[in-house]
Amino acid sequence: MQAPVRAALKSIVGDAHYRDTDGDLVPFSRDATPLFSARPDAVVFPADTREVAAVLKLATRHAIPVVPRGAGSNLCAATVALRGGIVLALTRLDQILEIAPSELLARVQPGVTSSALADAAVREDLLWAPDPGSRTVATIGGTIATNAGGLRGLKYGVTRDYVLGLEAVLPTGETIRTGGRLHKDVAGYDLTRLLTGSEGTLAVITEATLALRPAPRTASTGIAYFSDLATAGRAVAAIISDGVLPATLEFLDQSCIRAVEQFAGLGLRTDAGALLLFGDDGEPDSVAKVIARMSDACSAQGALEVTTAARIAEAEALLAARRCALPALSRLGSLTILEDATVPRPRIAEMVERIDRTAERHDLTIATFGHAGDGNLHPTCVIESREDTEAVTRAEHAFKEIFSTAIELGGTITGEHGVGAAKFPYLSAQLGPDQMSLLRRVKSAFDPAGILNPGKLGS
Repeated sequence: MQAPVRAALKSIVGDAHYRDTDGDLVPFSRDATPLFSARPDAVVFPADTREVAAVLKLATRHAIPVVPRGAGSNLCAATVALRGGIVLALTRLDQILEIAPSELLARVQPGVTSSALADAAVREDLLWAPDPGSRTVATIGGTIATNAGGLRGLKYGVTRDYVLGLEAVLPTGETIRTGGRLHKDVAGYDLTRLLTGSEGTLAVITEATLALRPAPRTASTGIAYFSDLATAGRAVAAIISDGVLPATLEFLDQSCIRAVEQFAGLGLRTDAGALLLFGDDGEPDSVAKVIARMSDACSAQGALEVTTAARIAEAEALLAARRCALPALSRLGSLTILEDATVPRPRIAEMVERIDRTAERHDLTIATFGHAGDGNLHPTCVIESREDTEAVTRAEHAFKEIFSTAIELGGTITGEHGVGAAKFPYLSAQLGPDQMSLLRRVKSAFDPAGILNPGKLGS
C-alpha cells in the first residue's frame, strides 16, 4: 500500500484498526472456501457508516479494490481479495440497535452474528427464521450479501424474505437507505432485493432492518430410514403433495450416515441407504398432527424405520445428525470441498444418482446431504491429502459436471452458498450472455470505477 494511502486509511479508522503486516494479512487471504487464497494489501476495521464511506471514497479516487468481509464463513470464495487491495472488515459494527416486538422487526449492524440476533429475538418471544449452518459465526451482513438459506428454508424462506430495508454505502461514498420498517412499500425499484445476494459487488451494507416472526410454541423432529434415496425421494413427494409444509425436511445419503455415526455416535442405522430428517414447529396440537402425517407418509412409502422425538432434548439430538454432517465428513481427509446445487424436488434422486456416477467416473469420494424439501443438495468431496494435486484436478472436473447436470435438470449452480469466485466460471452457462451483460451494466451503474469485490458476479 502506497504511503499516502496508508496514512489516509489510518487517519480514517485509527492506527489500531489498520493492518498490513504479513502476519495480519494471512488470515484475511482466504475464507471458508478451500483452494482459494489471495493476499490483500491492507485490512481496515471501520467503526461506523461514516468511516466506511470515507474508505470507499478514498479507494474509488485511487482505483483500489475493496472487498467487504464479515466472518469469512462463506463457502464460495466471496470474500477472497482476488486482486489485492483493501479488505473492509465490518466486525466492529456489531450492535443490535433495536428489537421492536410490536412491529415484528429488528435493526442491526452488519457485524451482528445470526445466532446473536436469534438469541435476542427469542428473549422477546420472537423468531429470526434464517438458519445458516454457520449461524454461530456468520454475520448478518454476510448472510444478506450471500442471501443465505438453511435448514428452515422450506417453511420459512431464505434471508431475502426477511430483509425490509438497508443502509448501504456506494463506492462513491454516498449513503443510501432502501426500504424501511414497512412490510408494504413499492415506491421505486426494489433496491433492497437487488443488494440482497449481491455479494458486496454493488455497495457495502452498514445497517439492516429485518422482519421477525412470533416464536413457535413447540417443535418436534423425526427420522425415517430408507433402503435407497429414490424411495426417500418418493416420501418427500408424498409429504409435500399431502399439503404439509414442514419446518425441516433434510436428507443424508449412506456415506453421510456412516460418517456422522462414526463421528457423533448418535445411534443411526448405518445399513440404511438414506435418512430423511423431518420436523415441524408451531402450536403443540398442530405439530403433533403434522409429525404423525409425515411419519405415516414415510411408512407408506416403504421406510425401514421411523423414529420421532418425544422431548425437545431428543429433537435436538436428531437435528445434530444433520448439523454435524460436514465436520463428520471432514474427518475422512485433509481436504473437504463442500458445494451446493439445487434441482426441482422430483429430480433429487436422479441428481444424487448422477453425482454418484460422476464420483465413480473420476475416482473420488463424494457424499451428498442437503435440504430435501427445496431440492438443495450439498455434494461433498473428501480428498485424503490436499497435496494430491491430481485428485484436486479430478474434483474440479467432477464439480463442473455436477453443475452442468444441475442446469440440465432445470436447477441452479447454487441454491444458498452464493457465486463468489468459486462458481463464477459456471455462471454464464446458467444465465446466458445477455443476462451476464445486464449484470455488468448494473454493476457499472453502482460502481463505475469497478472497485467493489472485483472478479465476482457482474465484474
